[in-house]
Amino acid sequence: MEIPNLTRPDYFINRELSTLEFNSRVLAQASDDSIPILERLKFLCIVSTNFDEFFEIRVSGLQQRLESGASPSGPDMLSAHQVLTQISARAHELVTEQYELLNDKILPELEAQGLRFIRRQRWTNAQRTWLREHFFAQIAPVLSPISLDSGRPFPKILNKSLNFIIGLKGIHAFGRPCTKAIVQAPRSLPRLIQLPAELEGTGEHDFVFLSAVIHSFIDELFRGMEITGCYQFRVTRNSDLYIDSEEVDDLKRAIEGELMSTRYGAAVRLEVAHNCSSDLTQYLLHMFGLNEQDLYEVNGPVNLNRLLAVYDLIQRDDLKDTPFTPSLPAKLSNAETLFDTIAAGDVLLHHPYESFTPVLDLINQAAIDPDVLAIKMTLYRAGANSPIINSLVAAAEAGKEVIVSIELRARFDEAANIKLANRLQEAGAHVVYGIAGFKTHCKMTLIVRREQGRLRRYVHLGTGNYHPGTARVYTDYGLLSADEQLGIDVHEVFMQLTSMMPTPPLNKIFEAPFGLHKKILEHIETEIRNVAQGKTGHIIAKLNALVEPDIIAALYRASCAGVFIDLIVRGICCLRPGIPGVSDNIRVRSIIGRFLEHSRVYYFYANGEEQL
Repeated sequence: MEIPNLTRPDYFINRELSTLEFNSRVLAQASDDSIPILERLKFLCIVSTNFDEFFEIRVSGLQQRLESGASPSGPDMLSAHQVLTQISARAHELVTEQYELLNDKILPELEAQGLRFIRRQRWTNAQRTWLREHFFAQIAPVLSPISLDSGRPFPKILNKSLNFIIGLKGIHAFGRPCTKAIVQAPRSLPRLIQLPAELEGTGEHDFVFLSAVIHSFIDELFRGMEITGCYQFRVTRNSDLYIDSEEVDDLKRAIEGELMSTRYGAAVRLEVAHNCSSDLTQYLLHMFGLNEQDLYEVNGPVNLNRLLAVYDLIQRDDLKDTPFTPSLPAKLSNAETLFDTIAAGDVLLHHPYESFTPVLDLINQAAIDPDVLAIKMTLYRAGANSPIINSLVAAAEAGKEVIVSIELRARFDEAANIKLANRLQEAGAHVVYGIAGFKTHCKMTLIVRREQGRLRRYVHLGTGNYHPGTARVYTDYGLLSADEQLGIDVHEVFMQLTSMMPTPPLNKIFEAPFGLHKKILEHIETEIRNVAQGKTGHIIAKLNALVEPDIIAALYRASCAGVFIDLIVRGICCLRPGIPGVSDNIRVRSIIGRFLEHSRVYYFYANGEEQL
């Protein structure tokens, strides 16, 4: 059988457009009537969070490529201009769908359940009176209206902040005409205000948006002027950190500096109230250096993320998923110490169905066990007030050897990770920041313990972060083991992270960027050879994203050879299934639901000697 050219651009889906389709699948959950209404609201907000990151990182990167005149580099061979044009068209469709869903389904269904978001046109006299008092007592004192003229140029607008553009008519106190002003809402102000239930016409769960309150009483900030318009807007800026690891001496200090500058990076998107006057909209586009393609007119709050606060405020189990309690493996439930249990045999945990508590307990036991000499750990995301950090601090203060590799470039957790690094260093832990030019993304722990006169290694390897919060909502695997060869492998990887020297041949671990990619390709080729010999070939892969062109081409070759391939891809998938003669034998599924599918698992049939 002749194998077609598997590098044709039309055989690859553009990664940015695939990201948008992933968000379309998330948005579909918000319209699913079988899902409790507050969970549907959460999915609606998740789309906004995803879009923010998408524009801050991916779209900003494309705009930089466009400005630099860079040639197409992806396997789809689309230019930056082509991708940006297609992104704008699809993103506008999704945003329109999102706000229609909010206004036509989510908010009415919440109101039917006694949860109201009351627009200012529907306020009762009692509600308006209370909100006016609230405005003067809690909101106006922290607002700073900025009239725009030659002496007061357009202010710096913070990334993703809530702002108002005000149209004015009249003469200001110093005798000059004033036509425009900006009011910025500090992030310290809650975006949702719950009305007191005792107010006439008010229910137990009635809310108003901060933007509606500011809009209603904006004239109090511009006495003597006529308000011709007041419209909320929000700008999204380039938030990608640019750190040349080869040119900086102190990575942490360089990242701290970059974090400050990204607050005012280049604008990439403008969200504005749908009824904003054309002249004010065009003025904002001009001031931010954007065009119509970058403009998103929305019928509702410009930042839907803030609606997530309602989920925690409302204690209504009937409007949420049934509470879920993770189980504990039987072999761990009665164990006096986890070390004894793990020494007796490996323990595989499947989170969140099985509890993350054993991992926390292991680190804590290691911190206080006098026989534990060293704890080594990689941290990507740990969360605020992490019990793991508390345990590592206690271990370091107790004089144990504590080595922590913290990834300072974990996206949007950079500042939090810098704080964690400082805290650990102050406690006496040795902290390293990964390898220049690479992200340290592996999740592993090594505990060295003295037992009966010799040293024994205990390890934890996981697909998820050492974050108790995400462990409750992400599906991940974690392995607890005292296997000697595995312990030696993990030891060698930690030695590499601290010394940056090459590892000797490893026994059971394949490490990126050194051997993992090659090993996966070898497994795929083995399935192809087996099918050529009349045997069965089958590949199953569960992964976050599938982007790498060589892997995709290898999967196409396997499909052409007759290997059955099942892919479970949560997010981006650049492989195009269903191409006749190319990907007929490839099935791609994406699981979107209550838990975020985060585990990475690769299965190869290997002629019955299954490899995992």
